[in-house]
Amino acid sequence: MHKLSFLAGGLLAASLSLTANAEYCPDYDSVLHAPGLQKPAQKSFHHWGNRLLASLNKPFHMVHDQIVKAGDSATMVGKFDYSALFHKDLEDEDIHVYVYGTGMSGWEYLGEHRTNSDGKIYVNLNKPEGDYVVRMVVEGDHTEASGYLTVVQPGRKTVLFDIDGTLTLNDFEAIDDYLGTDTAEMHNYAAEVVWDYVEKGYQVVYLTGRQYWMAKTTRNWFNTKGLFQWHLRTDSNAENPASPQTQAYKTAYIRHLLNDVQLDIVRAYGNAASDIAAYADAGLSKSETYIIGPEAGQEGTQAVDGDYTYHYSTVVTETPAAGCEWR
Repeated sequence: MHKLSFLAGGLLAASLSLTANAEYCPDYDSVLHAPGLQKPAQKSFHHWGNRLLASLNKPFHMVHDQIVKAGDSATMVGKFDYSALFHKDLEDEDIHVYVYGTGMSGWEYLGEHRTNSDGKIYVNLNKPEGDYVVRMVVEGDHTEASGYLTVVQPGRKTVLFDIDGTLTLNDFEAIDDYLGTDTAEMHNYAAEVVWDYVEKGYQVVYLTGRQYWMAKTTRNWFNTKGLFQWHLRTDSNAENPASPQTQAYKTAYIRHLLNDVQLDIVRAYGNAASDIAAYADAGLSKSETYIIGPEAGQEGTQAVDGDYTYHYSTVVTETPAAGCEWR
């Protein structure tokens, strides 16, 4: 009896240990089904110039998505500006911040933050493993922006996508989309490719050379095309779009994901020579680097011919699930 009790106790302990150490899949449902938010009382802007700015121009606010390793804190950066042409920063105004996500029953208020001379606020967060949406609301006019925080265990299996020319038909559609004169068209079966990975439990990362102030139109494009929303990383340093350092920026961010967050990036998609170089310099395998367009198959990468129809049916659907546990 004592031996049986000991054995049963050991099995129970092992079971609990396995449960405690389970590698969870991304918790997309929690964020996608967030409850309604009661916004703060709207009050007048502190500065007359900001009232005029907001009344005459469209907002282009954004929140940088963050992905961190479990146990690490994250800093969510909100950027607030108006006008598609001038991008005038909203300075010295109050922003109310809220978070909701994994294991939460309602929105958590993170306080009132004052924008600096760059129109930015910085909000520190320390959350357990899971997915979260952070909403930042401008007190003066109730305009807002949302960003996403993902907290992962090391080894989270990840698929990385460029956007322009990779999901869209070419690199030039981004600027049309930004100016509001076009809604960038996707390659056939691009959306199905992304969603297949999402449904199999992979972490999806969009890494784009688009300037940070194009985050709003990029998210609008995701919504229009029925694409999954996050993790989106725009180039926060691209102050001069005429002279971007896209390759170096992408290499540095992928290295951060590999070394600091410790993601396991199992596959990457791109279209440009700069994508090929950035992925290789960061250490991603060319046998799992898929390139579409004129550079397809160059430098030992894998070619996606034409559009994603054949690739989806022969490669993506045959890719096994990520092996994580759904919550």
